[in-house]
Amino acid sequence: MIRIVRIYHHLLPIEQDRIAQVQEIFRQNFSAVADYADKIPSLLDNPIQYGYTTGLLVSETSLGHVTGFSLVLYFPTIRSALLDFMAVRRGIRGGGTGSALYEATREYSKQAGALGLYLEALPDDPTVVTDPAELKENQRRLRFYENYDVRPIIGTEYETPIDDSPAPYLLYDGLDRDEPLSRSQCRAAIRTILTKKYSHLVRPDYIERVVESVVDDPVRLRPPKYVKAETPPVYSLADRRLEKPFVMVSCEAHQVHHVHERGYVERPARVGVIRQSLEAMGLFEVSGVKHFGQEYITAVHDADFVNYLKAVCLKLHGKRPVYPYVFPIRRPERRPKDLAVRAGYYCIDTFTPLDRNAYDAAKAAVDVALTAAEQVLHGCQLAYALCRPPGHHAERRVFGGFCYFNNAAIAAQFLSKHGSVAMLDIDFHHGNGAQDIFYTRRDVLTVSIHGHPNFAYPYFSGFADETGQGDGKGFNHNYPLAENAGATEYVTALDKALGNVRKFSPMFLVVCVGFDIMKGDPTGSFGLNGRMVKQIGQAIGALNLPTLVVQEGGYSLRNLRMGATALFQGFAEPLKPSAENASGLPRGEKKRPPNGRQT
Repeated sequence: MIRIVRIYHHLLPIEQDRIAQVQEIFRQNFSAVADYADKIPSLLDNPIQYGYTTGLLVSETSLGHVTGFSLVLYFPTIRSALLDFMAVRRGIRGGGTGSALYEATREYSKQAGALGLYLEALPDDPTVVTDPAELKENQRRLRFYENYDVRPIIGTEYETPIDDSPAPYLLYDGLDRDEPLSRSQCRAAIRTILTKKYSHLVRPDYIERVVESVVDDPVRLRPPKYVKAETPPVYSLADRRLEKPFVMVSCEAHQVHHVHERGYVERPARVGVIRQSLEAMGLFEVSGVKHFGQEYITAVHDADFVNYLKAVCLKLHGKRPVYPYVFPIRRPERRPKDLAVRAGYYCIDTFTPLDRNAYDAAKAAVDVALTAAEQVLHGCQLAYALCRPPGHHAERRVFGGFCYFNNAAIAAQFLSKHGSVAMLDIDFHHGNGAQDIFYTRRDVLTVSIHGHPNFAYPYFSGFADETGQGDGKGFNHNYPLAENAGATEYVTALDKALGNVRKFSPMFLVVCVGFDIMKGDPTGSFGLNGRMVKQIGQAIGALNLPTLVVQEGGYSLRNLRMGATALFQGFAEPLKPSAENASGLPRGEKKRPPNGRQT
């Protein structure tokens, strides 16, 4: 199976390695314009500079060896895409890599909202190309595209040479749309391509002459030359080549932790409704869970606390859970000997129970978070850890608020070994766990938007003046909101929180998500709706950072369905090249020869 992934930026080591392999393949195949390979990182990272979005799609083996690439430009103002370069590593023959890359290119263009995909190919006319080997290669390439019903546009002056070399054909792919190519659409595409790519080589009057030469409406394509007209295209957009942009990780082990107590709202159904809603969206690849050792937990939590939680859960029997009810002063020499009584030594409330399965479920939630974090580390733009039980109230040595281990903090610690991390908590309740764990560190920024601790759990932390300590001074930010805060107040706080993240400029972003910020949640009092949750996703996604999303609270099943769908729709919006993202930007591509653009 050929794996094709999109590279979003030149940030992570794995992305840099993939891009370096792409540059190697580029120079092998396009030696005449080899210096263009140096610009690929800039094309990915600076779409504003160029006025279009660059999609870099790579095919690779399971070991991360890049076998080919496709570089496609999307012009949002005309809703059209251009396949700029496509190549397979030399020495690879057969196997369908080229076909898979082109099919992924079509898929990317369709997802971007393109009305059509254009590409250039050198002519297959023996009166123009006299070298037999070159002519054979050109014919092979045009035969390849004709299999997809992609053919040259005819009846225009696009093939007018501008030097001694033959000018390329302009090919058109309608991306399975029924509508023919209109004259106005074709003119806009030709003007954009010539202006963006060749204005350093041709005069404005040449561009206008070629544009005005498009007179047919609809525009004509060359009749099939290599493939029988009645032969259906080899590929349909109903098939899928390109990996989905997001990964979702969850596991069934959470179900063993089911507290059958009246009023206990943290129930297994929460995971089911979220997963069902998100699978229907088509945005997520679903990943299995990898198991990690206890050392990842003790990198964040005190070993004494971890060992206690494991021991007490294994010793508990019976159907009724144990709730902490005695809270001794936390002095090691005065800990109660009875493990059940000792629960209050490690807990911050009276409503987070222990039972035989609590440790197993909590450990499985950690595995979910770490598996998702590893996906981000391997180049996934966004991975969603659908954790249960939640974790953001678990501090270094205490549990509470339905939380046992701090899934997000453990994942952030894992990622911090590879670069700086920003943690943004948008649950209704303060993320006291991450604040406690990272309060004296400057490599992990912690930011939380939540109900004011004067009225909201956990009551003892989350005040605005808690800004870090020692090396961590200035790296913790709290934005406590009024009890009935609505969209206006939340947007103001979110803008400030995202400003903290931008200023910190992290390598990774960890988002603790709680849908208890939505109106009607039994544990929250904010008045946010699905539309606002989508806007939150859009704003966070616009940071364009490798992102891990960790599920925390939210206890209305209706809100979980609506909120999860809205949030990830919002996250997906910035990934789509759009006129809103690039309209009115300067035209920047001015360094390409006329015939060095083979695909």
